[in-house]
Amino acid sequence: MFLFKSSSRLLVDELQVMNEAEPATADSRLRRPFCIVKRWLREPLLHFLVIGVVLFGIYAYINRGRVGIESPTQIVLSLDELGTMTAYFESQWHRPPTPQEFQAMVEDKVKEEVLYREGLVMRLDKGDTIVKRRMAQKVQFLAEDIATAHEPSTAELKAWFEKNSGKFALPSRYGFRHFYFSPDKRGRNARDDAAQALAKIAGQPEDTTMIASLADRFMFQDYYGDRTPSAIAKEFGPQFAVALEKVNPGSWQGPIESGFGWHLVFVDTVIPGRIPAFEEVESEAKTAWLGEQKALARERAYKSLRAKYTVLLPSPPDKQAASAPALPPKQEIPSTSGEGL
Repeated sequence: MFLFKSSSRLLVDELQVMNEAEPATADSRLRRPFCIVKRWLREPLLHFLVIGVVLFGIYAYINRGRVGIESPTQIVLSLDELGTMTAYFESQWHRPPTPQEFQAMVEDKVKEEVLYREGLVMRLDKGDTIVKRRMAQKVQFLAEDIATAHEPSTAELKAWFEKNSGKFALPSRYGFRHFYFSPDKRGRNARDDAAQALAKIAGQPEDTTMIASLADRFMFQDYYGDRTPSAIAKEFGPQFAVALEKVNPGSWQGPIESGFGWHLVFVDTVIPGRIPAFEEVESEAKTAWLGEQKALARERAYKSLRAKYTVLLPSPPDKQAASAPALPPKQEIPSTSGEGL
C-alpha cells in the first residue's frame, strides 16, 4: 500500500512540475503526456514495482492448484508417496495393485493422517512415552545421517583397521570325533567307564572300531568338522569347548564332560586363529567404521543438546531428609556451541 501511495505521489508531483514549467499551449498539452511517460519509465521505483509483479506472477503460476496446502483439513498425497505405496504392494504380492486395491491403500493412508492430526489436536502426543522414544530415535537418526555422509578413503579405513584389527580376529577351528558315555544309562559310573575305555584304545587310530561296543549311541553326530569354539560351545556347552582347545591333536583323549555326559575325543584338525589382512575384510571394516562413526555422532550431538538444559531434582521428603543422601546443588549448565545435528 505504501508503495502505491508513493508512486501516486510522484506522479502528482511530476504533473505539477510540468504545469509550472511550461505554458499551457496546445502543442504543450499534446507533448506533456509523452514527456511524463518517458520520464516515468526512467523511475527506479517503477522498475522495482514491475519486477515485484513479475515475480509474484511466476510464483502464482508455479504454485497453481496448491492453494490451501497448509490447511489443517486438507490432506495432500504426493506422487512420491503414491509411488512408494505401489512399490511396497508390488514387493509383497509381485504384481501391481488393482484400482480397488490402490484406492484401499490410499484410504488407509488418509485414515492414518486423519487420526494423526486429530491426535495432535487432542494433544495425545504429550506425555506419551512411546512418542517420546520415537522422536528421540529420529533425532539420533539425523545425527547418524550426518556421520555417514562422509565416505572414508582406503588409506583412512586401513589406518583405522590397524588400530582395531583385534575386532576382526578369526577364531581357531577344530575337527574332532568323539564317543559318548551316557549318565542316563550308566549313572555315576559314566566317567569311570569312559576312562576305562580310553585305556583300551590308547594308541588306536581315529577310525578304530574297538570302542563301538564300549560307548553309547549319541543322538547327534559322531564327527564334527571345521567348528569354532563358539559353535562347539553352543552344541556341547562352554566347559566342553574350553577343554577341547587344550587337547593335543592326533590321539584319543578324555574324558571330557559336556551338557550331555562324558566323551572321549580325537582331534584330527586344528586351524589356528589369525588376524586377517585388510583386503580380506575391507567391507566388514567399513561397516564397523561406519557403526563407530554413528555412535560418536550420536554422543557428540547429545552432549551439544544436553548443554542447553538444566536438570532439577526434587528435594527428599522432610521425614527422610535426615537419612537420605544430600542432593547436589542446582547448577545452571551454560549453553555451549558444539557439534550439533
